[in-house]
Amino acid sequence: MQPLSGVRVLDLSRILAGPHAAQSLADLGAEVLKLEAPWGDDTRSWGPPFQPGFDGENVASYFLSCNRGKRIESVNIKTEQARIQALVRDVDVVIENFKPGTFEAIVADVPDNVIVCSISGYGQNGPRRNEVAFDLTMQARSGIMSITGDAEGASAKVGVAWIDVMTGMNAVSSILAALYHREKTGKGARIDISLWDTALASLVNQGHNALTGITPGRMGSAHPNLVPYRVFEASDGWFAIGVGTENQWHKLVAALDLDVPEHWKDNSARINERAAVEATVQTAVAKQNRAVLEGLLMGIPCAPVNTVN
Repeated sequence: MQPLSGVRVLDLSRILAGPHAAQSLADLGAEVLKLEAPWGDDTRSWGPPFQPGFDGENVASYFLSCNRGKRIESVNIKTEQARIQALVRDVDVVIENFKPGTFEAIVADVPDNVIVCSISGYGQNGPRRNEVAFDLTMQARSGIMSITGDAEGASAKVGVAWIDVMTGMNAVSSILAALYHREKTGKGARIDISLWDTALASLVNQGHNALTGITPGRMGSAHPNLVPYRVFEASDGWFAIGVGTENQWHKLVAALDLDVPEHWKDNSARINERAAVEATVQTAVAKQNRAVLEGLLMGIPCAPVNTVN
């Protein structure tokens, strides 16, 4: 039996964060009913590419990536509010990403044992609650775009809707916690998750670096707190090497037969002399192909830069 077998979820969300969360719950065994507007979730048309969908009709691959394992029905929220209210009374979890205040206008009475997870750009309260948001704009406003891309290039967004996906994951963990709490108390919960909160929390070390007074910037594939930790160019393409411990550094020196000063064993010294360290590693890496490097660097985090395919 799957862990969420018997849990009923009503998915009233669209685009990515909410649907991704509901899909994850379905993967864990929950019974998920997704209600779409008569014209369908917007991501059905976010293509090409298009593929045969769950109902046999061609839909965008984007839509298929976050709506697996759901039963999907159509609903008009303006004329079928009674139907939505009835469904809310008959489920364990509701996921919605309407504009703040809309869900309350549609569903006037939520049973005490139902968990409602609301996902929005800036949260259900506060000065920006009514502002619309996409992952792109959140990546811009939160600062992640200012530290993504080459040092001499333009700011770049992460190659997928990174904040949306992590918001969905935060929603799942919160819902699971709420289900556990309900097991103990019989009480549901109202969960308020925003893309903005997720974006700021996910800056992790770069956010704390900023609190020291520095301004993090773009470094390509390099790391602000570790050296060497980036991609290097091998004889047949790009290759990533990440050294995070003194032991890994000694293994790298031995494997690549590097002639380096003793004090480079300390990461702080390598940070201070980043250019020299990276140039030394690059010279050695350039002499080998990626398959050979993977064999040489066993025990050190490393990988060829592959295409998605």
